[in-house]
Parts: sequence; C-alpha cells; structure tokens
Amino acid sequence: MARKPRARPAKGAGSSTMRRLVVMLTSAALTFALVLALAMAWALWMYRGPGPEAASGDGTTVILRRGAGLPEIASTLEGAGVISSGPIFLAAAQATGAARELKAGEYEFPTRASMARVLGDIRAGRVVRHFVTIPEGLTSEMVAEILAENELLTGVAPAPPEGSVLPETYQIERGEDRAAVLQRMMEAHDEVLALLWSKRQPGLPFDTPQEAVILASVVEKETGVASERPQVASVFVNRLRKGMRLESDPTIIYGLTKGRPLGRGIRLSELTRETPYNTYVIDGLPPTPISNPGRASLAAVLDPPQTDYLFFVADGTGGHAFAATYDEHRANVERWRRLERARAGETAPAGQAPPAAKGAPADAAEVPAEP
Repeated sequence: MARKPRARPAKGAGSSTMRRLVVMLTSAALTFALVLALAMAWALWMYRGPGPEAASGDGTTVILRRGAGLPEIASTLEGAGVISSGPIFLAAAQATGAARELKAGEYEFPTRASMARVLGDIRAGRVVRHFVTIPEGLTSEMVAEILAENELLTGVAPAPPEGSVLPETYQIERGEDRAAVLQRMMEAHDEVLALLWSKRQPGLPFDTPQEAVILASVVEKETGVASERPQVASVFVNRLRKGMRLESDPTIIYGLTKGRPLGRGIRLSELTRETPYNTYVIDGLPPTPISNPGRASLAAVLDPPQTDYLFFVADGTGGHAFAATYDEHRANVERWRRLERARAGETAPAGQAPPAAKGAPADAAEVPAEP
C-alpha cells in the first residue's frame, strides 16, 4: 500500500519556535533581573534606610556578650528591635567584611538607627562607657565599698591590702566582675610604682618600694593642696634622715579608726597612746600604708625636692606654712592660732569664748587637751 507522504513543516516554523523560546527566556531573564534588582534595592533600603522605632522612643540598649557569633549577634539585635531583619544584617556583615570584626559590649542605639549605623558602631566598638573613680587617700576598705555600691558590677571584691590600689578613674563594663576591676586597679598600682621606683632619687631614707608606699600614704593624707605634695614629702624625708619622728596626725587616726574620719580633734590621751601607727610614739614609718596614695604622692616621696623644711602647719588658705626651724614653726603656729581665734570670734555667739585651735602636723604641742 502506498504511504501517504508526510506533511513538511511550513517554511520558517522552526525559526518561529526558536524566536518564541528566545523571547520567553529573555522575558524570564528580564523578570528575574527586575525582581533581583527590586530585591537588592529593598535590601539596600533596609540596610541604609531608617531602622525600627525604639520602644522607649529615645533609644535601645543592647549587650552583646563576649564570644557571641554573628548569628547570635544578629538575633539579639533583631529581638531587641534594633534591626528589622537578621538575615540582611548577616549578609551585610559578611559582604562588608565586618563579620570577623564585631566587638562585644554594651551598645546604645538611637531610635530608627539604620542597619548600616548599627553595624558600623559594633564594628568600631563604640560601646557605652561607664567609669568608676577612686579618689586619692581612701583606705582599701573604702575602695571595696565604692565597688560594692556600683550597681553595674557583679560579684564580690574583698578589701585588698592597704596601699595596693592606684587611685584613678577606670572604665568599667556593665556586668563586669568587681574582683576583676579591683585586680586592674592593683595592677595599675604595681606598674606605676615599678616605674617610679626605677627612677627614684638616690640616697632616700627607705629601702623598699613598700616603704615608699607607706610614706606616700602619709603624704597623701597630710596634703590639702595638690601642689604641696613635694614640699610635704620633703619634710618627712628630712625628718627620717635626721632620725626625727614623723609626728603625723593621720597616723594616729588610722591607729584609732583604720582611716575613718574621727569627727573631732585628736585628744591628748590619743596623742600619747601607743599604737603601731602613732608616729608621735613610734620611730620611723608605720607598719603598713594608711591609705592608697596617688601617682603624685608616690612621685613626691621618690623624688622629693631638696629643702631644709622640718615642720609645717595650716596657713588658713587650705595649704601650709613650712619652716626649717622650730622657732619659725612656732611663729607660723601662732599666726594660725590668731587666724582661728579671729574666725571663731566672728561666728561665736556674744559672751561665748572661741574654741581652742586644733593641732598642727609635726608638732605635738598643738594638740588640744582632752575634754
């Protein structure tokens, strides 16, 4: 049986199909490109545009823990409402190379901060800064109390050895352990002391860094005007060289209260009471520091100026009058007493005698009798 001849495709049908296929693929590619462009534009807007509004209206504080990975950081930020998309944050951190440079700490982001701002702050480590200040002349118990009262810190820090802390302002982090902060303060003290000791003046009347700290602690407690530390140090260095007793009132107080304010004048019975710290009674230095001296007091006793001063007394301005001889000192004391009487007379009620003058450092004769 004769076969029916096959119908031949119309001329140009194959090329027409190919054209349709090309058009479809091109259309799909353009659609994909458009969708991709829109997605990239949206992601870029999410990255650089305003972020979420803070619940408080002012800003949001976030703590990123040490050791947290990028996914945890992104999740923490998204959960706190700082960023609107954790995945976009992840992608941006990896694309910008910030993924390995993000720093732990406490951050405060303003409301509607862009994701770019958030990522930049964490990459640069712009953490919230908190500080704790240890003034010069505090005892170690007082230092421990300052740390204990700071609500940003955690843990417990017992009082360190007297004189082992460097009074300074320290940066701390929320949640930092008190013992760790105290350790930093003690290490700072050791570093400063080692440096100053290595540059000390030759021929000083003490032999060890600890003795330098003891003397510096006395200087610290005796100094009301910061600029007078070198002169006060020279008085005590000169006294030690001559074998004279230091006769420092703060050493009496430390022996009575461990450095807590006495709240009154020193009594004659306390002046003569034998305690390990009473430098009116003992020779040389007390057995331990009586406070935590600052850098300036340590420097003053390790490089004191060359003076012939052996005495000093208050001059009525917050500072002291220094003297090389006892006669000069007695004259300075008398001027101070006249000033005290004049001041007391101005404030005392009519018919009431002014109070007696308080004692002067380095002179036992100035301490008032016991009431």
